[in-house]
Amino acid sequence: MSGADVVIVASGGANIASLRFALERLGTACEVSADGGRIRAATHVILPGVGAAADAMTRLRERRLDEVLPDLAQPVLGICLGMQLLFEASEEGDARCLGVIPGRATRLPDGPDRPVPHMGWNTLEAERASPLLAGLGARPYVYFVHSYALPVGAATLASTSYGQPFSACVGWRNFLGVQFHPERSAAVGARLLRNFLALA
Repeated sequence: MSGADVVIVASGGANIASLRFALERLGTACEVSADGGRIRAATHVILPGVGAAADAMTRLRERRLDEVLPDLAQPVLGICLGMQLLFEASEEGDARCLGVIPGRATRLPDGPDRPVPHMGWNTLEAERASPLLAGLGARPYVYFVHSYALPVGAATLASTSYGQPFSACVGWRNFLGVQFHPERSAAVGARLLRNFLALA
């Protein structure tokens, strides 16, 4: 069993149950909490998210977690919408987000052969080395479900493309984010979560 003390932020994300199961398969117990003190005390924090940015930020502000999360010093991993919330803003509902990482999420462009939301498997293209991506192999496949994305920028660790390139994985100080769902990405996702748990 991992010695990590993992807290999943109770942000209302529908992927919390599958994320807990994925961590348990790695031998890591976790707690779901909206308590700022408990979140601060964790060794690792995961911010999940499924849904709309504005609604998610409303829930975080109601619990004053918008004040807690940006000040965390331990490894923090945002997943899907949780990654987008780490940035300054989202075009979705014109939401002001946590402001940890510079940038604004915008809606993916749709097309006749490119429906939005983007749902399915895409490959990761490494942009720079990171312990989070160690051992994933060349151009690994991961599973996406989203309508908004962040452009490739200074925080980008890996990118992918759906109509246009976008950030699939980001890193900014102790804050990390993945636009895809590691809990649905088979062995690659399990390895990424294990890498995250190994960060000090």
